[in-house]
Amino acid sequence: MGGGEQTSNPEVCAALVAETVEEMVSDMHRAKEQGADVVEIRLDCIKNFQSHRDLKAILTNKPLPVIIVYRQKWDGAHCEGYEKIMSEALHLAHQFFLSKHLAHQLGADYVDLELEGASSLVAELKRKNFAGSKIIVSSYLSGATPSKEKLRILAAEMEATGADMIKIVSNANDITEMDRIFHLLSHSEVEVPTVAYSEGERGLISQLLSPKFGGALVYGSLEGNSISGLPSLDSLREAYKVKYINSDTKVFGLISKPVSHSKGPILHNPTFRHMNYNGTYVPMFVDDLKEFFNVYSSTEFAGFSVGIPYKEAAIEFCDEVHPLAKSIGAVNTIIRRHDGKLIGYNTDCEASITAIEDAIKEHKYPDANASFLNSPLDGKQFVVVGAGGAGRAIAIGAKSRGASVIIFDIDFGEAQPFESLSHFQPEIGAILANATPIGMHPNTDRIPVAEATLGNYLLVFDAVYTPRKTRLLKDAAAAGAIGVSGVEMFLRQAIGQCKLFTGGVGEAPEDFMREIVLEKF
Repeated sequence: MGGGEQTSNPEVCAALVAETVEEMVSDMHRAKEQGADVVEIRLDCIKNFQSHRDLKAILTNKPLPVIIVYRQKWDGAHCEGYEKIMSEALHLAHQFFLSKHLAHQLGADYVDLELEGASSLVAELKRKNFAGSKIIVSSYLSGATPSKEKLRILAAEMEATGADMIKIVSNANDITEMDRIFHLLSHSEVEVPTVAYSEGERGLISQLLSPKFGGALVYGSLEGNSISGLPSLDSLREAYKVKYINSDTKVFGLISKPVSHSKGPILHNPTFRHMNYNGTYVPMFVDDLKEFFNVYSSTEFAGFSVGIPYKEAAIEFCDEVHPLAKSIGAVNTIIRRHDGKLIGYNTDCEASITAIEDAIKEHKYPDANASFLNSPLDGKQFVVVGAGGAGRAIAIGAKSRGASVIIFDIDFGEAQPFESLSHFQPEIGAILANATPIGMHPNTDRIPVAEATLGNYLLVFDAVYTPRKTRLLKDAAAAGAIGVSGVEMFLRQAIGQCKLFTGGVGEAPEDFMREIVLEKF
């Protein structure tokens, strides 16, 4: 499927929360430089905010269209009594109204009113013929995202205030709640532009996929001034390429828990654009595989990478499994065919083994015993740490090359107990492969084996790729071993995934993908 050059041209909005007017003005200009189309100014974040003085300074220096927001404290749960709650609410509402009046005079493009106090204020603004500024009515929900029906009713209530645009923000408890937001955006009977998304890691896809389902704005934060729950403007522009997302875009993503470490988007999305393929790749923080696959069953969700801790469990949800993946007992890639069936594959196996083989060949280590499939691994002792999905893939690959494999794992089963690894003495010239998260950011100071044994290994491979140069690889290099980074495995398995994702539209651009990895990882 082609069409990668089509665009939906979604508006990207930078949410600004500076504490001074000077910083707010500076941030507006930075937002423009970072690719924002509009800025949202949170007046309530400005210390000692004074309507006439501060709004004039902001709006006379705006480089982009401006949304003026003053978040009112309608929820008085932390106040001491009803009178105090009402007094504060009325005071803020009055100040807010004065701000909106002045904002209109100075040229604010949008004014944002919260639903709780919107009806009377919108009517007043309309009565005073504030036609120059469009009115956004917003609702910030606590708890789980409401049902599709409740969202529909809420949207209709918000539109009935006379709003020119409505905005609904929730807090996601589960990624499957985002399906309700997508349904609202794509099936709503509301006739005004709608913004709807959920904050937090589980809700991230609601923001990134908003252009696909018809959202009016995509929110982002300034580089260096991150806002919890929002992607950065840079990632929206460079990693996710949101300007290219439209209703025909196929969705791919990494199913994992956690998922924030993933570098998949900065590799797959530019590759899709390079191939002129209309797809997007996003992180998917999944708590329940069964519920996830039940909810996201559309062919629009066309494929998935599978990460920790789901590579083995995901097999259960595949309608068919490739023989190699079946022999490993783990999948790292799932493709949804046109008939809706899920097909499981494993690209980890060949990615890791060829990375190890090529590294040995590059160092030109002679091996008279390299007869089995012409592999330098033939006959070598091959030590694998971890028997999860990645560990199994590496072990099966090593066995297929004639290596003698020993596996150490916490839940060891047929493997050796992990605790005994600290006393294990490998053969001279053995291969070590770490397939556990040990050494992954932020806990980067650990290694899975005794440091004194590293000198026995010809080569040490670490599946961890954040950081790129792990402590294990540094210690191995100091001991004289060849080091192979998990980045190399990541690249090679991603090339395999790209071929599966795009369904043979064109060859995966290996040189292009390698350049991205070398530059960005």
